[in-house]
Formats: sequence, C-alpha cells, structure tokens
Amino acid sequence: MMYRYAYKCGTQKTVKGRILSLLLRMFSGIEAENGKEVQKIKVAIIGAGRVGVSLAEELLNNSETAYVPRGFIDVNREKVGREIHGIPVWSEDEATFQKLGEFEVQEIIFAIPSMDSDKKKALYEYYKNAGYKLKVYDYPTMYTAGGKRHLREFDVEELLFRKPLVVSDERTNEYYKDKVVLITGGGGSIGSELCRQLAKMQTKKIIILDIYENGAYDVQQELKIAYGNSLDLQIEICSITHRKALEKVFERHHPQIIINAAAHKHVPLMEHNCVEAIYNNVFGTQNLVELCEEYGAERFMMVSTDKAVNPTNVMGATKRMCEMIVQSASIHGTVKYSATRFGNVLGSAGSVIPLFKRQIANGGPVTVTDKRIIRYFMTIPEASQLVLQSGAIANNGELFVLDMGQPVKIMDLAENMIRLSGVQGIEIVETGLRPGEKLYEELLVKTEELDKTDNSMIFIERDTALSAEEISKKIRLLRDACDTGDDLIAKEALRSVVPTFKRPEEVNINIIS
Repeated sequence: MMYRYAYKCGTQKTVKGRILSLLLRMFSGIEAENGKEVQKIKVAIIGAGRVGVSLAEELLNNSETAYVPRGFIDVNREKVGREIHGIPVWSEDEATFQKLGEFEVQEIIFAIPSMDSDKKKALYEYYKNAGYKLKVYDYPTMYTAGGKRHLREFDVEELLFRKPLVVSDERTNEYYKDKVVLITGGGGSIGSELCRQLAKMQTKKIIILDIYENGAYDVQQELKIAYGNSLDLQIEICSITHRKALEKVFERHHPQIIINAAAHKHVPLMEHNCVEAIYNNVFGTQNLVELCEEYGAERFMMVSTDKAVNPTNVMGATKRMCEMIVQSASIHGTVKYSATRFGNVLGSAGSVIPLFKRQIANGGPVTVTDKRIIRYFMTIPEASQLVLQSGAIANNGELFVLDMGQPVKIMDLAENMIRLSGVQGIEIVETGLRPGEKLYEELLVKTEELDKTDNSMIFIERDTALSAEEISKKIRLLRDACDTGDDLIAKEALRSVVPTFKRPEEVNINIIS
C-alpha cells in the first residue's frame, strides 16, 4: 500500500510529494510517475468533494489519460490547506493566476454538479477571460439512461439557464409502476425522455410508437443497454393517422396509459403544409381518443404547447383543436383525459440553441427573426417529468399549464451565447418574423386566472368542454377541407373551427419595441 501510495502521489511540486518520490527511489529504484507529466495537460479541479476527488483518483490511476491534476480549488475551510492524494487544496483567493502559473495549470475542470448556475457562470467567465480552457466533469446535458459522468466541454445551456429542477415524486412513480404505457412519438425529443423517466418507474411494459424508425431504434438500444431484460420494451412503427395499424397496436398490447407526444411541431413548415398538420395532429389525436374508448384504456394524456394559446399559426391552431377534442371526450367518455401545455424545450429538435451553436461555429452571422421576440424555456427532463406528474394527478378533463419561469429574450440569448463561446467578431442579423410567428408566447401563468395543484409548477386552466356533437361537426368540416388537398382551404377551415386562431399581425401589432 505504501509503495502504491508513494508511486501515485510522488511529485516535485510539494514537500510531501518530494519526500515520497525520494523514498520510492531509495527503496525500489523506481522514479515516481512524473516522467510522463511533461507531456500531460496540467489541470486544476474546482471542487474537492466526492465528485472532484473521484475525478482526481481516476486521472492518477489511469496512466493513459491526457490529464494530471495539480490542485483543487474549494471554498470549504476544512479542506483548504490540506492535501488529497498529494494534491493541494486551495481557496478561491489562493488560486491566483500566479499560483496556477507556478503549478503550470493549463485547464480548469468544474467538478461540482450542484453548483449554483450564477456562480458557475461567474467562474466560467473569470477563467475563460484569463485564457484557460474549461471542461466539466458531469453527465451529458442530454442525459441518457445508464450514462456516466465524464469529462466534456461546457454546454451553453448550463450557463444560460437555471439548474434543472427535479420534479418527480413518489406518488407519480407509484402511479406508473406495473402499468402498460404507450408513448406516441416515442422516438422524439420529449417522447424519448418520457420513455427514460418511465423506465425508472418500473412500468410493466413501455410501447414506443413512432413513424420515424431511427429515433425509436436509438431509444430502444439505449434502454436495452441500461436495463437489459428487466424492462419490457416494445417498438411499433406506424403513423397515428393510420387507423387500422393503430388498432393492431391496441389489440396487441391493450395499453392502460396513452401519452400522445406525436405531432408535427415546426411552426413555419406547417404554415405551408396545413393539410398534413391537420391529418397528423388533429385526426391522429381523434384516432387515439376513439381507440382508448374502444379498448378500455385508463388514461389519455396529451402533450400540448403554449402556441395553442390564442394561436397565430397552423401548428398552434391544430394543437388547440386537439385540446378541445380531449376535453370534450372527458365529459362523454369512460377514459380519464388531460392535456399539458408548456413552452420551448432546450435541446429539442428544431430548438433555436443548436442553430445558434452551428452559426457561431461557422463564424456567424447569428440570425434572429426579431430582436423583440420572447420565449419561455425548459429542459427536456423537466418538461417530461411535469407531463408525467400532471397526468398522474389528473382527475378528468384538466388542461394543465406548466410554469416555465422567466421569459427569455432571444436577442439576449444570442448575445450571451456569442460571449460565452469566446469567439470574436460574430454579428447578429435580424431576418424578420417567419410565417405564423408570434413575438411572444402566452403561456403566462396568471395565478389569479388558474387553479393551483399540489405542485407549484403545475396549474389548471379553466376551460369549458364542448359537446360530442360540436366536436363531430368541427371534425367533419376539417375532413371536407382536407379532402380538397388545398392548404389554403384547410387553413380557413381551421380558422373557422378554432375561434381563437388569429393572424400574426393582429397580435404582434400590440408589442412595443
């Protein structure tokens, strides 16, 4: 043990390290592991806690690693001044640029997962401006089942937004335990995270239904690696618009809980593909609702969007129509129904952040449609957990609204991303609003207009359900319009069945620059 300790911790940088090196050389004739240090990248680790120390041990024990730890930076007075595995622990005040220079530190590694986002951002900017390369030792931002902590580059999402909230609770876990759950759109951003969360809850069976086989396959492989045969996971490739194929899925699995995350969501694209948006979003939801009744499902949960509130685009209007279908079914059906609205999701396909990242990597310019545009953001795990929790607490017919926190100005987001990237000379260019685009989304949680739940982030919208006859009439009108194959006719039909569907110019004109 002493031999190993001396070999691992022998160094010329501290008195203790030099003594250990000398003892090792005297008694074994072996030089301490310092010869290779010349070629290695010297790092300081922020955080001398469990995570930081485990990283240091990993680096010391792995002769193939490219890094060698030279010091810890910590605020805990009990640790400052000590050595851990022969590595000194400095306070933030002691870790001056001069001190880091003496120890030849080239990179700084953040190893405090629980660090406050404001503190993390301040330290990031401090060391970045001093010219240090920065890394983080943590799980990937897009966490995958069975994933482990590793050294990686900073993701800008970690620096721009608050730390993700953990919102799942025992009551929610208990509700999904031993249930057969069908997730439509299960290979997508939200759908795949719903699968990950449900896998943790010991569900009886998870059925991933998607039209895009690659997404479904990726989730299947990830969960198989993480859970092996302990998870009953089934993949069904079909469209929710294909009634007969959908019926086979219900016949085969008899799902108890159905979560409808399948939808066309891209606002500008749906403006020019109105017929397809109605077929997939509206008729697909109608198919699922009918089959839930036919096969005696327990609960149907619909994933909705803030764009359904006073919609100014086809995508938002179709989602509002879906909400009306679900709420109507709650008053005449036997299944328990609910819908959950939330805003933009960080890291999802089509999100603005990956676009900004690509534009910065290409040297700019970064494009924003309008400098006044405002959006609400939430992480994929947060949104998914809140969807599952709201579904578990639903009695019947609720339209849940998630509190998305503070709105973010897209212009501020672009400026922050450019600054944090460290790339100089990136321009921001305004390109003008896209078809159907709002300057702001109306998922404003006005507590006086909403009913509260046990969770402070989940509210219930007060809304009146339509009768089955009214819904049938609206569906017929949309079917007749879609049968023409004309997107403009379909859009006008959608406008007539969704009374709150407004033109963008009507809404945007009220915004003051």
